[in-house]
Order: sequence, then C-alpha cells, then structure tokens
Amino acid sequence: MESDKKLVEAAISNVMQPTDQECSKKFNSEVKGYDFNQGVNYDRILSTYVHTGFQASNLGKAINEVNRMIKCKLSDMPEEKKDSMITKTNCTIFLGYTSNMISCGMREYIRFLVQHKMVDCLVCTAGGIEEDFIKCLAPTLNGDFHLPGSQLRAEGINRIGNLLIPNDNYCKFEDWIMPIFDKMVEEQQSNEINWTPSKIINRLGKEIDNPDSVYYWAYKNYIPVFSPALTDGSLGDMMYFHSYRKPGLVVDILEDLRLLNNLAVHACNTGMIILGGGLIKHHVLNANLMRNGADFSVFINTASEFDGSDAGASPDEAISWGKIRRDAKPVKVD
Repeated sequence: MESDKKLVEAAISNVMQPTDQECSKKFNSEVKGYDFNQGVNYDRILSTYVHTGFQASNLGKAINEVNRMIKCKLSDMPEEKKDSMITKTNCTIFLGYTSNMISCGMREYIRFLVQHKMVDCLVCTAGGIEEDFIKCLAPTLNGDFHLPGSQLRAEGINRIGNLLIPNDNYCKFEDWIMPIFDKMVEEQQSNEINWTPSKIINRLGKEIDNPDSVYYWAYKNYIPVFSPALTDGSLGDMMYFHSYRKPGLVVDILEDLRLLNNLAVHACNTGMIILGGGLIKHHVLNANLMRNGADFSVFINTASEFDGSDAGASPDEAISWGKIRRDAKPVKVD
C-alpha cells in the first residue's frame, strides 16, 4: 500500500540519517586493538589501549598522564624556585592507596616505587600500614570469597575478600610491636619526642629492617608516609592494649597535617595517583587544594559518583573545589 511505502521510506530516512561531516572530524581516532602478529611487545600493547575503547581507553589515558608526571619530575626545576621547594624535584608525586592494595600482591609494586624513589609521599589507611609489617612476620594466604565466616571465626582465620590472615599473624605482630611502643613512650618522656603517625610509621620501618617492606624503604629513602586514621585497624588495637600496659603514648595528627599540606604548598608541580577512595583520596586532594590544585591526576576506583561520595567523585568535581587545576587533564579509571 502507498501509506506503508511512505512509512518505510520515513523509517529508512530515520535510520540512515547522514553524518555531519564537520562533526565527525572532531572524532578521527580509529578504534583499533593490538595486532599480536607483531609479536608480544608490552610497550606497543600499552600504547594501543587509548584507542581500544571502553575502560581500556581510560587506562591508556591514565598511562599517558602518569608518563607526563614522570617527564615533569625528571625535568629541571627552575632555578628561582629551588630554594623554596621542600622536595628537590620538579614534580612532587603523591601516591594514595587503600589497605587492600597492601593486603594483596600490589604491595610488591608499591614497594618497588618506594625503593626506587619514584614517588615522594605516601598516604594510606591503617590496614595498609600494619599489614605490610605483618607480612614480614608471617604470610597472607590465598582463599576464596565464599568461605563461611562463622567457620573461619571458629578456626581463628580472618578473611579479606578471598585472602586469609591467620589470627596467629596478629599475635606475632603484637609480640613485635609492644616493646617498640614501650621504647617510644620512654623517648616521648625523656627526649620530648612528639610522636605523629608519620613518625611512628618511620620508626616501625626502621625496626622491621626487612627489604620486603614498603615502609622499610620509605624509612631508608626519607619518603614520608601519612595515615591520619592510624588507630583504625590492628595498630589501633595494639595502641589500645598498650595504653593499659604502659600508659602515656600520645599521637599528634596536626603536625602531620602541616607537613603534608606544606609538601603540596611548597612543590613546584604536583601529581596525584589515587588507588581507591575515601579518606586517602580526600587527604591527598585536600593537601593539593592548598596550592590551588594538582597539575597531574589519576584516580583508579570502582565507586560511583551518584551517591555523592568523595570516593566516587569525578576529577571534574575536584576541579570545582580547586583540588585539581583548571587546565589539568585528569583521568579516572573505573
């Protein structure tokens, strides 16, 4: 029928709407993955991510942003700024990460970065501090996400996702750390040492004396480690128990806040790499607010921005607060 023919022609017109050629010129990067006929070349594989699409493209952009940080870090600092900078590098890199990064095998990657002075400042939650030391005393084990909690509790085993930590590990941690706390109380009283979370972590890094430890290398390389909620974990449990055995240990968080913020304020340029969200993310971003924003930023987390949480907040939201510079090119990988 004639009416059906017109409807079909209209449908064709709707489906086959021509592309605006001027508009298409804005998007001229072809989607294309790596051709393994060229052999396994990791540099080339990573370089193709930005053209692969979906989250691979964001990962590719994140790699480029980190490379920009490194290039800036390795370049010469202007002579007129050298005297006023706390770190003698052209780009101060802040690495923030949640405790699960230390619980899992990512710990070894972070240790490598610290060992080779590739970052200038660490910010972590309490679990990411204590579990580094605990791993030096006894191993964390692979398990399963579906192991029943009630059974594990009866057997004295703690589960982090599909990782398992025997309770004996924490007993070994207590045996190791209590004598150190004893000495710290004595030094606080006799030498008037003002203990802060970063000073405590530095001291523990010295005491562990183990090259497998992230914080051993932070101690060796004078890289500050901040953990403003240091009591939120087994370290806090140990401090609680110790406060009854030998009371007196005082921990000052304000001195650390001054030090962290000043690292940003007195930096020539800054870069942020944030693995996860919550406290560690905001602590690094808020320090960079003091200098009107970071120059380079990469966020990697699975949080959504729709609940209004800081964890899921987009880099663009951080720009609105002045935590990332307006002319920066931040990247979030979901």
